[in-house]
Amino acid sequence: MKSTGEVMGIDPDFTTAFMKSQLGAGTVLPTGGTAFVSVKDGDKPHIVPAVKSLLARGFKVLATGGTADYLETAGLAVEKVNKVAQGRPHILDRIMDGEVTLIFNTTEGWQSLKDSKPIRQAALAQKIPYFTTAPASVQAAAAIGVASLEVRPLQSYYSQSHN
Repeated sequence: MKSTGEVMGIDPDFTTAFMKSQLGAGTVLPTGGTAFVSVKDGDKPHIVPAVKSLLARGFKVLATGGTADYLETAGLAVEKVNKVAQGRPHILDRIMDGEVTLIFNTTEGWQSLKDSKPIRQAALAQKIPYFTTAPASVQAAAAIGVASLEVRPLQSYYSQSHN
């Protein structure tokens, strides 16, 4: 979700800086499990690298119909899951059952945003990392692969930029 935020991550590598920002906000990215992906049409091409990365790291990926079809066309093995309005079993059941460890969900339009509300609420209740933009989803998937984090004082970054 886009918000005003009160943390930042600093690193010469953007992906590592993103990981630090997530940790600073209290979001611990999972290193495995099941990801749920449902994105608006305009984001589908951008989400493919993120899903490839998750699959390469051993994640199982659940996706709603249109997203699943797009990802399968791109050669990615995902499992289709019903939207809440499509009847049970649906994605909310899977989230509440503790199966989902990561969510990428972008919306477009009022109805889509309304439909995603119970998913956002369940993610919050279950403490599941939830990303609502394609760029944040892509960075989250990449950040899962960050092996180690270096903590440095701000002054060390300042002195580097002036040398």
